[in-house]
Amino acid sequence: QVLSFVIPTQLQRVTHRALHRLFHTRSRLFVVLHVALQAAVYGEYSWEVFVYCWELQFHLLLLLLPYLLLAGNMACFILCSRADPGIITKSNHASLVKMYVYDGVLFQKGIVCPTCDMEKPARSKHCSFCGTCVHRFDHHCVWVNNCIGAFNAKYFFLYLFTLTAMAATIAILTAAFLIQVVLLSDMMHGTYIDDQGQEQAVEILFLIQHLFLTFPRIVFMLGFVILLTLVLGAYCCFSLYLALTNQTSNEWYKSRRYGCSHCLTLQPCDGQVVYKNIYSKGIWMNLKEIFKPCTVLEGKKK
Repeated sequence: QVLSFVIPTQLQRVTHRALHRLFHTRSRLFVVLHVALQAAVYGEYSWEVFVYCWELQFHLLLLLLPYLLLAGNMACFILCSRADPGIITKSNHASLVKMYVYDGVLFQKGIVCPTCDMEKPARSKHCSFCGTCVHRFDHHCVWVNNCIGAFNAKYFFLYLFTLTAMAATIAILTAAFLIQVVLLSDMMHGTYIDDQGQEQAVEILFLIQHLFLTFPRIVFMLGFVILLTLVLGAYCCFSLYLALTNQTSNEWYKSRRYGCSHCLTLQPCDGQVVYKNIYSKGIWMNLKEIFKPCTVLEGKKK
């Protein structure tokens, strides 16, 4: 009975430590998984879809578009993972504190980070993964193994956009190939014998089953990239919304505790504080803040 209690307890501790190292420290595991998934999709696209589409006389530039997007995506990935997101240090702390005012709701003046032993500038947050405070902290992305902050947010947005475009382009080309196969075979006007021995006209479900049996890997890849396009597209739209309204993921999540508004003042509502986004300066200035962030030196001049 003692062993039956001790062994599961030790197993739980080991599992907890492994999960803590995986999800609470910087790890390259998700980067490797990310690269492996890209390699699998592009391997299948190059090995079958590209060859079949070339035989069907698809335009070469259209077939090469996924590779051009891949090159741009890898460049954005490297920049995003290697760039300084805006780590707050003793030397730049004084300048970064002056970048944004405290709104008094999400960011309070005088809050000291117990780990970094510095007052937290407005819109900053301590990242438990990296062990540092980050200026204009958005989130820690395990797929690039780095924080997303003021100085690499533009690279992350471009990385996300090109990743979505890659998945969408491969999905469109793969679907176009399968549609071309169906049209050339004139399968839609055919018939088949069902389990009861009755002759039936070809339906969509039968067509999908036939294509899956004929091109199993291609159909499976198509389903995967369509799902990926939908998920990434939704996240890309959300990131664009945050950029246009000058919010970070961290701020958006924290603001859910309060009433949602984008006005420039704070107002009480039934005795409760309603959060108002004071950092939005209009669509153009908000985008400029993402793609041309104010540096420490520029902050000193101001």
